[in-house]
Amino acid sequence: MIIQASSGVVEGALRKNFWLEISNNTISHIENGANEKADKVIEGILIPGFVDIHCHGGGGAYFSSPDPEDIDRVIDAHAQHGTTSMLASLVSEPIEKLIEQIKRINPYVGTSAIKGIHLEGPYLSHARCGAHDPSLLRTPSVKELQRLLDAGQGNISMITLAPELEGALDAIDFLVEEGVVVALGHTEATAHIALEAIDYGATIITHFTNGMPKLGNDAGTISEVALADDRLSLELILDGAHIKKEDTEEILALASHRSILVTDAISAAGSIDGQYKIGELDVDVSEGIARLVSNKSLAGSTLTMDRAFMKLHKDFKVSIEDAVNSSSALPAGEIGMGNVGEIALGMSADLLELTQTGEVVIIH
Repeated sequence: MIIQASSGVVEGALRKNFWLEISNNTISHIENGANEKADKVIEGILIPGFVDIHCHGGGGAYFSSPDPEDIDRVIDAHAQHGTTSMLASLVSEPIEKLIEQIKRINPYVGTSAIKGIHLEGPYLSHARCGAHDPSLLRTPSVKELQRLLDAGQGNISMITLAPELEGALDAIDFLVEEGVVVALGHTEATAHIALEAIDYGATIITHFTNGMPKLGNDAGTISEVALADDRLSLELILDGAHIKKEDTEEILALASHRSILVTDAISAAGSIDGQYKIGELDVDVSEGIARLVSNKSLAGSTLTMDRAFMKLHKDFKVSIEDAVNSSSALPAGEIGMGNVGEIALGMSADLLELTQTGEVVIIH
């Protein structure tokens, strides 16, 4: 298949008037100019498919569901909004239940849009548990983590934990050695502990400014360290509710090059307002904002990656190239997904068109 594009983000740079050839779903040729044999002509901007490294559900379903059709529903719901690669995120559960969920997802890794599994918990701070059931939270141990990794058969790509917990630094050391990305989140860590965790190999902050101290409250917090330390990439949920506009502007001014767009989507993404659950906790979704019924805390989001991308590009005036980095190249690179996240030779032909009217359309 040959695609002619008026413009596109190729190898991270905006390129005009080029064509590319796709063989076996891989980009095999890229050339400037026109190709008279083009099968498809793109008048908008060609961009790589979105990569979402923090997504729990969508289309009315969760990755944690025992029904395989539900896993397919989540994948399909986000595919309709341009997500072509993702991690299946699981919330805090009893360890045995978590192992069952991991084993159910394993067959999807590498055979679908799912490129790995993300465990958000149960090694989180009680003080910053958010929408995680506090009764399920625990301190990490290498022995227990080994059980989870064994269940994942190499498919667990990222684990979020609070670095101030007893045993957390040993856990980070072990996970990094095993090739698992460590994200810091749901935490009240001081600056000192945060820096220790980064020194041990943590590389991502889970949904930055959520589940942790807010920016500007105290210079001695993990949030201030994360904003200043170039060794960390920052997940951002740009749905208008999770991060204040002024905080987003500050983050992008200082760290746009290491900002990662995520959805943190629950089952209500791509669905309608109403009553939902996260684990066993009741959630109310009103005007697209999900909150726990019990305490009105934000409970994930109903966001899709196309909306996050357009908000970053249009509302915050981030260039197309930088928006592509945040929505595709950087998350794929941080997780080590290999051949996704960029338009380049040898990369998977997961392609989208940003139309002249501002819509994101999947290219088949």
